[in-house]
Amino acid sequence: MINITNKVDCCGCNACGDICPKDAIAFETDIEGFWYPKVDRNKCIDCGLCEKSCPIINMGSLKHNDFPQSVCYAAEHKNLEVVFDSTSGGAFSALADIMYKSGGYVGGAVFNEDFSVRQYISDDKEDLPRLRSSKYLQSRFDGFYRQVRELLKAGEQVLVCGSPCQMAALRAFLCKDYENLIIADYICRGVNSPKVWRKYLDSFEERYGHKVVYCKAKSKEYGWRNLTQKVILDNGKAYYETKSQNNFTKGYLQTNAYCRPSCYACKFKGYPRISDITLADFWGIEQVEPSMDKNLGTSLIMINSHKGERYFERVKPRLNYVSVSFEESTRGNPALTRPLDSPRVDRQAFFQDLDSMTFLQIAEKYIHSNTSWKHRMKEKYCSRARHVLGIVRDMGWNLCSLYKFFRHNTLKEIWEGHTLIPRSHTRVRIHKQAAVNKKASVVLGNKGRYKCSSLETRLYVDKGGTLNIDGEVFIGYGADIEVFSGATLTFKGGSGSNIGLTIICGEKIEIGRDVMMGRHVTIRDNNGGHYLNRAGYKNSRPVIIGDKAWLCEGCTIMPGVKIGDGAIVGAHALVVSNVPAHAMVSGNPAIVVDENVLWKY
Repeated sequence: MINITNKVDCCGCNACGDICPKDAIAFETDIEGFWYPKVDRNKCIDCGLCEKSCPIINMGSLKHNDFPQSVCYAAEHKNLEVVFDSTSGGAFSALADIMYKSGGYVGGAVFNEDFSVRQYISDDKEDLPRLRSSKYLQSRFDGFYRQVRELLKAGEQVLVCGSPCQMAALRAFLCKDYENLIIADYICRGVNSPKVWRKYLDSFEERYGHKVVYCKAKSKEYGWRNLTQKVILDNGKAYYETKSQNNFTKGYLQTNAYCRPSCYACKFKGYPRISDITLADFWGIEQVEPSMDKNLGTSLIMINSHKGERYFERVKPRLNYVSVSFEESTRGNPALTRPLDSPRVDRQAFFQDLDSMTFLQIAEKYIHSNTSWKHRMKEKYCSRARHVLGIVRDMGWNLCSLYKFFRHNTLKEIWEGHTLIPRSHTRVRIHKQAAVNKKASVVLGNKGRYKCSSLETRLYVDKGGTLNIDGEVFIGYGADIEVFSGATLTFKGGSGSNIGLTIICGEKIEIGRDVMMGRHVTIRDNNGGHYLNRAGYKNSRPVIIGDKAWLCEGCTIMPGVKIGDGAIVGAHALVVSNVPAHAMVSGNPAIVVDENVLWKY
């Protein structure tokens, strides 16, 4: 009879519950959000099957394979859309493609409606987007092992992917190897508590008043290395939190506080691997094989058995891949051989507080404060000093630029990093009765590769005009930005332009976060005081550009246009009507040529 007295001895695989012939084992969830087996002694017949299926008890007999050391590859799916939608390079999707093509079944983790996770298996390729991508919390396997066994006995081809402990449990449950089964696992740092994950998702409703309807770990839209969590709310608004902003990821990586107790003494590390194929992010790919690195994610594929080797030969046509040495491929993945370090905060207090605090409060107490006060203050002031010295250095000690810099910024703004930074050959005219509100820095006349260019950059803010800088902005050289009397131009931050940007603001122009602008882009909300004899004609109408839009070379945004979040305006397009979110438009006048487009810069 299975009897867990120490939580370290249970990985929560659910195999004991599936193998019990009398359904005598249920699973109870503790204060941490993890489940553990509970035996109904009235039903138990002491058959011992639950102990025989336990991967931790049977680790000694399970840990063997054909290859004591894996054969390794760096790979990416040939379909870029699949790569965008995957956690790394889309290797799992390539494995699944072949199994579906063979008429087989694919099993993996999927989100439930409440964003908890369960293991799911099907022979329908339409399910692949749900199975794709890591979920970063523990998955329930109740009933899954029985499904797999029934399919295998019926002669069906099956591919299953899960954590190393779960796949060891599958082997123990089946009691024998099946030629029609391919087992894939992944390099696991530790499984997170579903309770902590749910609290994190609830924090979006706390902040924005709307519920989460979609989430994606490691969204590629800001690059693979940023570990961006993408969340969409029921009002259609998408939010992106990079590794420096995402409290769930920071807590996972910095505190080690909310993984399952067994993860700190994981028995499934090292070699030989229990699976046929092991998948992972290929950290360090830029040093090992730079040609494979697009900052979109590259998969590490480790072949551990002859069966895995034969299957991978069928998968290769779906991939761009290169063979890499075992040492090179594993150097960036210490979790392959080393269990999770002990928590760096009081774990017991953490989970007690989780019941009474919001996740924002938890983050403030346990995550943001995980570094010393002295270290935080030192980092704060050193970074500010480096920022100021960097500005002066970048100006090349140009006296004209330095004069403009100190003329348009107070000492307080300079120290806080809320500055207008004019490069050489930049003309700035700001009326004394204009308002320039800076919450971050704006660089004017950024020259990139052409440091000695004399092409002029101009900024003009008229009397009564307002310029808002809510986040860091880089304006390329040759720009002409004019804000007329009574008009408001707002940059929400994270944006950049290439050479020759023109902005003519007569009423209101708002440029969202992380908007990228190519060469010679024009944005105007007015017709320069020209009037037409047409009913309803207005000389000016506000222009609103959503977050993370991409305005390509030579496009023109005309008065009254609203561009949705994530939209792409094609080169030389003339935009005279609204552009939906995540649409691509092109032409004169611009029309929608594609929808649901994601992009990375």
